[in-house]
Amino acid sequence: MSHTLLLQNVPHKTTLPEGIRPGTLLRIRGFIPDQASRFYVNLLCSEEQGADAALHFNPRLDESAVVFNSLEQGTWGREERGPGAPFQRGQPFEVLLIATEDGFKAVVGDEQYHHFRHRLPLARVRLVEMGGDVKLESLKIF
Repeated sequence: MSHTLLLQNVPHKTTLPEGIRPGTLLRIRGFIPDQASRFYVNLLCSEEQGADAALHFNPRLDESAVVFNSLEQGTWGREERGPGAPFQRGQPFEVLLIATEDGFKAVVGDEQYHHFRHRLPLARVRLVEMGGDVKLESLKIF
């Protein structure tokens, strides 16, 4: 299962008809504009409005933070924050989101950044959505 998208438009959605499983890797490359405030990557359980999100990955340049969370039945879980601020305005970036047996590993650049434990079953993920203040260069799933 390998998808490659080369595009600039956000918000962007890619369906994952086969879902994801432990070992699935999402590689996201992009560029953060000079005036950027926030952007996000959501792993959603359906295409419906307000769908559950197994993972909400939310770099907040306005807070110098990266927030990880989940959304279940319209309610956000407890926020987790990664260490420091690995994203910089006016800079390109690469993020790997790796599905593991017990969570999602986020790797920024060459460093493991944060491990977010599963709150919803990995098997429910059907869609990846990205948006906010970001230029998406590529999204690869393998």
